Amino acid sequence: MSRNPITSKSRIHARLRSVRAVLFGAAVSISVTASALAADVVTLRVGDQKGGNRSLLEIAGLAKDLPYKIEWSEFPAAAPILEALNAGALDVGYTGDLAFLTVYATGAPIKAIGGTRADARTQAILVRADSPIRTAADLRGKRLAGTRGGWGQFLIDATLEKAGNKIEDATFAPLGPVDAKIALLAGSIDGWAVWEPYVSYATLKDNARVVADGEGLTPTITFFVASDQAIANKRAAVQDLVQRLDKARLWSLDHLSEYAKSTAELTKLPEDVLLAAYTAQRASPIAIDASVVKAVQEASDRATRYGILAKTLDVSKAVDRSFTVGSSASN
Repeated sequence: MSRNPITSKSRIHARLRSVRAVLFGAAVSISVTASALAADVVTLRVGDQKGGNRSLLEIAGLAKDLPYKIEWSEFPAAAPILEALNAGALDVGYTGDLAFLTVYATGAPIKAIGGTRADARTQAILVRADSPIRTAADLRGKRLAGTRGGWGQFLIDATLEKAGNKIEDATFAPLGPVDAKIALLAGSIDGWAVWEPYVSYATLKDNARVVADGEGLTPTITFFVASDQAIANKRAAVQDLVQRLDKARLWSLDHLSEYAKSTAELTKLPEDVLLAAYTAQRASPIAIDASVVKAVQEASDRATRYGILAKTLDVSKAVDRSFTVGSSASN
């Protein structure tokens, strides 16, 4: 029986249309699935400073193969990082312990989730080489500059108190590091409370002298801080970032020279200054445990007494210990 060639061609065309429809449907399905997967990739918005955590991760080789995306934003200081966290513009940032508490005290929806601790002697009060000030007791009646609401102001008050003076016995000048350095060199202030690498730069390049430091006075903790929203909605990514930063910090302790050289190339700061700063700091990752909470609570209570913090805080409520529980980070 002969076949009708027209009918056969029609059947072939019909089959081809059917195959094309199936292939098109599969392509659309793959495209939709890929889009859905792309949409599921978490993006962490992280606040940083030049020569900060981003460069540390890259130098340590830990910025590769991230199971999430990082949208880095560079800030000139920690204060605007905290402002951005408070406003919901960032997920994660880092800042000094007291600066964090100052913003947290305003009701900001943020928590400290990890961090590092440095040698307290790397927070210091500096004077010019030709200054008559020789000891902490000599700071009475002087004009002293530092950051308001942070390590600078706290160290000045704590140092005055330790020397048997009242915090009112010196004039506090609220200045950031750049302005304070200029003012010290010009002689318009008598002393400057600051941290590394400013301390090493001032002593190595400007012939400044240290007359007091933070040993026994300050926790010297830099916190990783996350918004409550990021903690709730991006926990896995935030957890991974904290772990990578801890590993990177431990790497830096074993590679101080390499770390200083790489950071110097990025920041244009002198390599010898950075090496001196990193060697002095020995900044190590911390687990936020009972001892850290206790140390920061004591500093918080003193800061409230000094008027730096507006009210008494319960530090245990300002931290989320779950991100470093069981961590190998040491204090």
